[in-house]
Amino acid sequence: MFNFFDPAYDGPPFQLFGPKHLLVLGIALVIILWLIFGWKNPSEAAKRRSRYFLAAVLIIGESSWHIWRIWTGQWTYTYDLPLHVCSIMVWASIAMLLTRSYRIYEFSYFIGLAAALQAFITPEAAQYGLWHFRAVQTLLVHGTLVIIPIYMTAIEGFRPTWNSFKRVAISLNLYMVVIYFVNLALGSNYLFIMHKPDTASLLDVLGPWPLYIISMELLGFTIFLILYLPFIIKDARAKKQDLATA
Repeated sequence: MFNFFDPAYDGPPFQLFGPKHLLVLGIALVIILWLIFGWKNPSEAAKRRSRYFLAAVLIIGESSWHIWRIWTGQWTYTYDLPLHVCSIMVWASIAMLLTRSYRIYEFSYFIGLAAALQAFITPEAAQYGLWHFRAVQTLLVHGTLVIIPIYMTAIEGFRPTWNSFKRVAISLNLYMVVIYFVNLALGSNYLFIMHKPDTASLLDVLGPWPLYIISMELLGFTIFLILYLPFIIKDARAKKQDLATA
């Protein structure tokens, strides 16, 4: 069998925006557009099955990653603890899908559509190209993290608020401070705040360390605003309509 799980992968490295990567991005885009424009009035049973399916994808995807890392002797506490934002969002999103927790949704919406989207578009796949397990798992989990808040918004009827925006932004910054000291203690690089990842990523264009952390803050704030923009427009239109009919 093709060396799907082989840690000593000697095939071509991951090609950013290559044909295979673009195919995966295209599939995700089709799913997102279908959720927003194509799936109308699903039954409660259909929505429940969808939530359970998405949760199962995350459980299998994230668990298989840790199993593979342990099986291949690569698992370390400096790299594999669930301390990266996306790693935390995996398990938080599973809880949200099973319980329909609005508080978790707030974080899923902003972080899932910011951090996970960046990791989906510029994945940290190291030397592993498609269709090796490492690349497939990375794209599957991060792509699912992107799809979940869109599903919860378009199908389940959830939406963020200004308070959501503030809670997520403040919590994320406080968490980054905590992780900085965790990194100092462990010699790790969780959240990539000690140095940039070894593979190509968005951080490559944000300046050298530590300036790229400030750039990340500004970019994150801008992306959060962009993500909230549809609701700003929606609320403004609703307010205008209310005034017109008053």
